[in-house]
Formats: sequence, structure tokens, C-alpha cells
Amino acid sequence: MHRNYLFLLVFILLPAFALAGSHKHVKHKHWSNKYDRHFKKNTKHYFGPGVDWHWFKAQGIAESGLNPKAKSKVGAIGIMQIMPTTYNEILEKKPSLGRIEEPRWNIAAAIYYNRQLYKRWKKKNISVDERMNFTFASYNAGFGRVLKARKKLRDKKEEHPDAVNSWEKVSPFTPPETRHYIRRIDKLMQVKAE
Repeated sequence: MHRNYLFLLVFILLPAFALAGSHKHVKHKHWSNKYDRHFKKNTKHYFGPGVDWHWFKAQGIAESGLNPKAKSKVGAIGIMQIMPTTYNEILEKKPSLGRIEEPRWNIAAAIYYNRQLYKRWKKKNISVDERMNFTFASYNAGFGRVLKARKKLRDKKEEHPDAVNSWEKVSPFTPPETRHYIRRIDKLMQVKAE
């Protein structure tokens, strides 16, 4: 019995340390087990078993408080607040997805889209430790807008050229809403200083 408990403990805790340092989620009314299976399944499918699925649940909490009926002023829909135009683009590549309003498809599409953004930042040589923040910032503000923020930083000659690969350095050039969004996700994940 003791060995099984130890194995279970290691199995549960190990993935939580897989990305960007040590993380655990905070006590929050939305950290129930609601939709966990969709977050787990799709994170494993699109990112692999080594990525902590809590990142995307934290994103869903930041987006809508996990409200499947959420609709923003600009028309974003569901738990992950996906724009219908973005969802239609995703459907062209993933036609097996169902309706945008259904939580399982909304979550699947968002994690798939995050993966596409993540790969784009990988091509820009953003380190693994920084890449998730750039991914979420792009999800929130758009990839092009975050690229422009990097360019603004690059144009400031007093910064080291590698500063454009640091979220901390780039973030002041992004919209305030995006900075708040990233802080909220990080707070939900309780990033620990190493």
C-alpha cells in the first residue's frame, strides 16, 4: 500500500515541475475538478505528457472563470474565449472538432491554437522557460502585436539584444490587458522563485 501511494504521489507531482520551474495551483473557487479531463487529454495530445495541463486550466480561469456560456464584448466565446473566426481557421485543420460552445471542443481548440503559437515562438528562439508567457500573450493580444512589442524593445539600443527573448523585458511594450492576463495566469500557477 505504501509503495502504491508513493508511486501515485510521484506520478501526480512530477508533471507539475515540467515547465518553467516549480508550480502548483492556488486555492481558487475555479480550481475544482471541472473540465480537468478535457484539459489533461488535450494538453497531452497537443503538448505531450511532460507539460503541466494546469497552465491551460489557469488560462481558462483567466479567460472566463471556466464559464462555458461566456461571451465577450468583441464576440469571443466559451471557457477559452475563442473568437469565431479563429475557431473557423482551426476547424479547417481540425474538422473533427464540434461546436465552439461545447466545453470539450472549446478547450481542445484553444490548446491546439496555443500549440501553434508555442511552435511559432520556438522558431523565434524563445527559451522553454519563457515560451509559455509569449504563447499566452499572443493568445490574448495576437502574435503580431507581441512581435511589435519585441521590435519596440529592440529599437531601444540600451537593452541587450537578447532582451527581446525575455517576457519581463518585452511585457512593458504590450497592452496593459495582456500584462494583467499573464500575471493572472502566473498567479494562478503560483510561480515559485528558484
